[in-house]
Amino acid sequence: MEKLKLIIAENIAALRKGAEMTQFDLAERLNYSDKAVSKWERGESVPDISVLKQIADIFSVSVDYLLEAEHTTKPKPRDVGGILRANRGFITAMSITLIWLIALIIFVTGDMFREYTHNHHWLVFLWAVPPTFILWLVLNSVWFNTRLNFLIISLLMWSTLSAIHISLVVLFSINVRLIYTLGIPGQIIILLWSRIKKMRKS
Repeated sequence: MEKLKLIIAENIAALRKGAEMTQFDLAERLNYSDKAVSKWERGESVPDISVLKQIADIFSVSVDYLLEAEHTTKPKPRDVGGILRANRGFITAMSITLIWLIALIIFVTGDMFREYTHNHHWLVFLWAVPPTFILWLVLNSVWFNTRLNFLIISLLMWSTLSAIHISLVVLFSINVRLIYTLGIPGQIIILLWSRIKKMRKS
C-alpha cells in the first residue's frame, strides 16, 4: 500500500508540473485545499477514487495511469495552468474596466450638471486610479505573482497622494506639495518589507 501511495504521489506531481499548474491551481479545480494536494504528492495520504477520477479527467489520462509506476504512453500535455491564468487575467481586466466604466458614468452625469460641479467632474478619473491599484493588489495576491505586490502598493501610495494634492489645488486652490514627503517613509517601509520577504524565502 505504501508503494502504491508513492506511485500515485509521483504521478499526480508529474502531471501537475507538466501542465504548469501550482498545487493551489489543482486544489481549486478539485475544491480541496492546497495542503491536501501537498499531502497527496508527498505520499502521506491518497485521494479517494472519485477524486482520482477527477484528477485523471483534468489531465486527460485514465485512473489506471495514476496507479502505474511505468507508462507505455506519455499523456498529451494540456496547458491547464495556462488556461487558468488566461481566465484569471480576463476576470482581472474586466473588473478593472468596470471601475473605469463607473468613473465614466459619473463623469458623463457630472457633465450634464456642470453648473453644479463647476467643471471639476473630471477629477473622478483621478480618483479611479487608487481603486484600480487596490483591485489589482487583491487579485494579484490571490491569483498571480505576489512579488509584484510591492510595486502595486508603491503605485497605490503615490497615486493616492497625487489625487489628494491635485484635488486640493483644483477645488480649494491649496497647493500642498509637501504631501509627497509622506511617500518617502512609506516607500522606505515598502522596500524594507520586500527585503524581509526575500530573506525569508531564501
